[in-house]
This record gives sequence, C-alpha cells and structure tokens, in this order.
Amino acid sequence: MRCVQAGAVNEGYGVYLGLDVGKGDHHAVGLASDGKRLHDAALPNTEARLRQLFDKLARHGAVLVVVDQPASIGALPVAVARACGHQVAYLPGLAMRRIADLHPGAAKTDARDAYVIADAARTLPHTLRRVDVGDETLAELEVLVGFDDDLAGEATRVSNRIRGLLTQIHPALERVLGPKVGHKAVLELLSRCGGPAGLRKAGRRKLLSIAAVHAPRMGERLVEQIMAALDEQTVTVPGTTAAETILPRLADSLRDTLRQRDQVERMLDAHPLASVLTSMPGIGVRTAARILLEVGDGTAFATPGHLAAYAGLAPLTRRSGSSIRGEHPPRDGNKNLKRAFFLAAFASLADPVSRAYYDRKRAALDVHPHHRQRVKTVVRAPAEEDTQVGLGMDADLARVKAQEGGHRDSQKELIGRYDVGSGSRIGSHKLPCVTTGDAGQHAGCGTSERQNMWSGPAGRLVGARRLVSSQTRPVPVRLTSSSVEGARSPYGDSQRT
Repeated sequence: MRCVQAGAVNEGYGVYLGLDVGKGDHHAVGLASDGKRLHDAALPNTEARLRQLFDKLARHGAVLVVVDQPASIGALPVAVARACGHQVAYLPGLAMRRIADLHPGAAKTDARDAYVIADAARTLPHTLRRVDVGDETLAELEVLVGFDDDLAGEATRVSNRIRGLLTQIHPALERVLGPKVGHKAVLELLSRCGGPAGLRKAGRRKLLSIAAVHAPRMGERLVEQIMAALDEQTVTVPGTTAAETILPRLADSLRDTLRQRDQVERMLDAHPLASVLTSMPGIGVRTAARILLEVGDGTAFATPGHLAAYAGLAPLTRRSGSSIRGEHPPRDGNKNLKRAFFLAAFASLADPVSRAYYDRKRAALDVHPHHRQRVKTVVRAPAEEDTQVGLGMDADLARVKAQEGGHRDSQKELIGRYDVGSGSRIGSHKLPCVTTGDAGQHAGCGTSERQNMWSGPAGRLVGARRLVSSQTRPVPVRLTSSSVEGARSPYGDSQRT
C-alpha cells in the first residue's frame, strides 16, 4: 500500500465513505465535504447492498471509499466500489487509532471507527494509502506469496521436529543429518530407512545406493559420516521405536512441502516483472515477488527518495534548538519492504561490483557505525579519604548530587547506579552490597555478609549503597583503585572488581 497524494484525495470528491469492515456486516458512515453526515448504518457484506449504498451516495457527488482493511474481509467492498467506478483508499489501523484519540470520547465501537475513517479521509488525506488497482497479475502474485509464506513456515516446523527427534534418540546422528535435513538425499534416507535402527539395519551398501541417486558427489561422504555417528552410541534411548515410525512420515511431509515451494517459485518466476528485478544482484525470485507486492508498478512514488522513505531506509532529520541535531535511522516504514531490501543488500555482496562498493564505503568509515560507540569509565579518587557513615555520608551525597547537576553528557564518564539490597545492576557496573570496614556497619540492606564486600582501611566505602536519613537508595558512585584493591572479605581473601 502506498501513500495517496493529498491533492488527489481532496479535490473532486463530494462524499467520503468510511467502512469499518467486518466478517458478516460492515458499518458505513458517509460524510459530505463540509462534514455533514449523509449515512450512518450497518451494511451487510453482500454485493447487492454494497451497490445500493454506493448508488445512493453517488447522487451527492464523486465518492471516495475508505476501508480499514483492503484484503480478506475487506476485499469484496473494494471490488464492488471499483466496479461501480469509485476510488478506493486505505487507512492503516495504527493511524486510525491515533486519529481516534483526537476525537472526544473513549468508546470503541464500529460506528465510531467508521466515522473516524471518513473524517480522516475528509480532513487528513495524507494519512491514507492507495489500494492498488485491480491488477489480476498482482492479485495472483499476492496469493502465491502468501501460500509460499505458509509453506516456508510448515517446512521450518517439520524440519525442527525431525531434528528434535534425532537429538532425543541419537544426538550424534543429528549432528550429521540435522544441518542437511532439507537435502533430498537425507530425506530419502529417512523416508526409506527411518531412524538410527533402520539406518544400521540397511547397511553401508544400501545407504550408498540410495544416497548416490540424489547426491552423486557427497553421497559416499554422507554415508561414511552416518556410519561413524551410529557407532558412537550403543544404548537405545526410550522412545526410539516410536521415533522410527514417525521419522519416515515427517521426512515425506517435508519433502512434499519443499516440492510445493519449488512449484510456487516457478510460478513467481513467470511474472513479467520478475526478470527485471532478478537481474539485479542479491534479488531472487521470492524477494522480487515481495518487492512487487509492496511497490507495485512504482507509479505512486514521484522520486527514488519517496520509495526509500516509504521503506524506512531514508535518514530521518531530528532537530530541536541546539541540543538535538543530526540524521537518525527511522524506525518506521514498510517492514516487509525494508526486510526484502536488507536481505538483498547482504546477498549482493557475492557480486564483485557490489562487494567492491561495500569495501570502499567500509574503508571510508574505518569501522561500522555501531562499533564507534564506546563507553569510557573514568576512575577518580574521592575528595575525602575518610568518608564516615552518618554525617559524612550526607556531605558525600550532597557532593554527588552537585556533580549530577552538571552536563553529564559532555563528560566522558560512566557512573554506575545500583539497585538496593540485591546487587543487581542498574547502570553499567555490577557490585554486591558493601559494608564499612572496621566499624562493621552495613551500608546496604537485606543481604547476608557472605554477599558483601568489606573495606580495608577504616571507614572507607567500597561499594554503592549508603544510608541517608534512615533510608537506603541507589546513588552514583566513583570507584577508586585504592579502595578496591584493599577490599577484603570476612574470610581474609581479597576481592577485586
């Protein structure tokens, strides 16, 4: 689905019809260009009633039909509207929910949703998406891609089931067959011989004759690996007999699923635009089909930049005063299209020209952007070497708060924050609860002495919890090498972080 141009939506329409689609009945709200409500009632999901409503509203001018779901239960209204000569648009669900927050009331009803859809089409045309024209080729492509996605999920489920059974009854055999479970030779062996008992009973010669048909090059090596794996285990795990019966059926199911995927791929390859996309490095048949479904004929995008923005690949400018500046990667966009481009980009690295371009760009950056972000910890000695429990802590806490008031972002420091009494990390460091040394007064709360660190010199704090006004709360702490190296536990051994 692509964005609809605002001018094309606003100009020339006398009626904006919002349809909150449903399985048995829709709810329709028709608004005039001035906001007057022309229709507000339930609408049965039949062609006759749909045509009747469209003809009634067409007396007030050109009708723009807006749905909240153009496929599945919304396919019939879209098809009937086009057959009647009306334009059709689509309002995404997330956009509709955000727009609904601008209207008074918090109710969630079909009537209110239909009104929000119609009013958004009238006042916020830029939020609409275009529903592709009734291209039979694209419609067939969508069905094929959906079926292929289902087959891919089924193939993953069955292969995981096979590997799970092999891991349960014979881990060594799974290490050999698991990574190749989708290979025709492996599936044929599992289908005809079953599990480890059947493979051992078949013998080396029969396994070679089966594997050589589907794997002429690797067949002998595969059989040698299978025989070596069978010799590694002599005991029979409970459940092996049942697995011997189930594995051939699972292998047949996976083989049939993969065969259907091959047939769907040939259908996708027959699309007239597929050859254009597959000629580009990194784009295969399935990736090309996904791009065609999301982009269509490309007429909805005025420039390549519009397409990049729609896919969520164009940098997003964020600027506010002098504190927020720069370009940031967007987190929205068409997820399916972004994923297709992402996979195609990495697959294109096998092409020499694409690889040379990637290496040149990476050399210019020296390292990847996410490797640039480094965190530097600065260790400084406390201003007061004899910090004491009690009044001395209040002064130290005031000093820490004063430091927090500065511009911490400009300081290349990392200050750890710690949870109370559990030793869990809130910031970047993880330390257990601490106790003051000679006084033996606990500075944390709720933990045993075995989990505590003790200070070496008297009164010096090592960790991160301090009692202030009879309440323990996490505060920033600066660790020093002198305070940590001298730390000793109650058992006399030194503790180092």
